[in-house]
Amino acid sequence: MHKENPIGVFDSGVGGLSVLREIHKLLPHEDLLYVADSAHAPYGDKSKEFILERSTAIVDFFIGQQVKAIVVACNTATGAAVKELRPNYMLPMIAMEPAVKPASEKSITRNIGVLATSRTLASNNFQILFARFADQVKIIAQACPGLVEQVERGDLYSDKTHALIAQYVHPLVNQEVDIIVLGCTHYPFLAPLIQEIAGASVAVIDSGFAIARELKSRLEKAEILSDRTYPGSVQFWSSDETSKTKPVISQLWGVDIHLSKLPERVLA
Repeated sequence: MHKENPIGVFDSGVGGLSVLREIHKLLPHEDLLYVADSAHAPYGDKSKEFILERSTAIVDFFIGQQVKAIVVACNTATGAAVKELRPNYMLPMIAMEPAVKPASEKSITRNIGVLATSRTLASNNFQILFARFADQVKIIAQACPGLVEQVERGDLYSDKTHALIAQYVHPLVNQEVDIIVLGCTHYPFLAPLIQEIAGASVAVIDSGFAIARELKSRLEKAEILSDRTYPGSVQFWSSDETSKTKPVISQLWGVDIHLSKLPERVLA
């Protein structure tokens, strides 16, 4: 691996852009490749076997692009696939972990809420994570059907989105949580609305910056951190029709982007 090789980042759809954003801020000289598997989003209602199959296909695509590291910017894929993926690829692979640890350290009420997909909450990774902090805080997990789909549409502020968030956040507030952890990479795009509904006394946090920091640490340790002084490039791919996905990615990324469709061999 050469230090000027790119970094691959993928998610079930557009949610991982929230992580890509933090990586781009922290490591502006790195070339970044992003894959949105939007044709199969959300992963939250798919089987573990299907998620592993899709994750493997995307990682193999990245290997073909000669990436030096991979970020699994999807909590559901982390829970369903990362344990099986890591032994098969000899490069740094950084995966998601909800910010339960910092939340447990900062909570005053000792009650924290976690918003995530049903599959993420049911994964062994998350059960282990929650068990680690069970003696320190009460963790109130809330599955959020429908929120990923709203972000995939770029529908961040509609009445429907507001109603869904209220449905999931009000029970947490009623149980006196003072921190809400966003356990899905799609949800940071809904953070302003989540914060508004939760109220000023509740902190809303995600793990995007922590993942970017961990990536930087791993690159430094492997001595493959870019030493260029000019900005890196960002390239985008999707498994869905580009005409459908491009406007949403451009909206969330903040500039008009060029979007390529994944090769046929990665689409099956």
